[in-house]
Amino acid sequence: MGFRSLCVINEDVVEGGKGFAAHSHRDIEILSYVLEGELEHRDSMGNGSVIRPGEVQMMRAGTGVTHSEYNHSHSVSVHFLQIWILPDQKRLEPAYQQKYFPIDERHGRLRVIASRDGRDGSLQVHQDVAVHDAVLDAGGRLTHEISRGRHQWLQIIRGGVVAAGIEMAAGDGLAVSDEASLEILARSESELLLFDLP
Repeated sequence: MGFRSLCVINEDVVEGGKGFAAHSHRDIEILSYVLEGELEHRDSMGNGSVIRPGEVQMMRAGTGVTHSEYNHSHSVSVHFLQIWILPDQKRLEPAYQQKYFPIDERHGRLRVIASRDGRDGSLQVHQDVAVHDAVLDAGGRLTHEISRGRHQWLQIIRGGVVAAGIEMAAGDGLAVSDEASLEILARSESELLLFDLP
């Protein structure tokens, strides 16, 4: 918890018919990323949606938002990540976005899914970060060049990789600072998130 502007990554598995009752947040950028199943969302901005694998939701809590999250199914579990990023300003106007990112856009390469400027159709967050997603076949490789003064957080969602010479499995995270690049080799079919942070 708490690496640069990346505040937290919660990984939840929620049984059918269960979930999180209405609760409030403020001054945080929240990304919800569904791995399996369907997550039902409702909030005080009037949004109601179901988030499925391949879709990512961004909720800017700003001055304050109340929301609930439930498993949309009564029989199948939902498995998802909820990511909190600290914004670069407080008391922002709350906002909501949701977008589908096809697997062919993430297969074998890093695909930006959230960024400050919303580049390449990514979700827009109020912080100088870029969140990338990649799906790799066994034996697949990525080389990520790191700009001077930037920091990286690598989160393994599925499978296993070797990153910077370190063996990593699903659920593992790796903080990277003062490096010019990051080499990633997939040991098995894998999915990962890479955060580029100031």
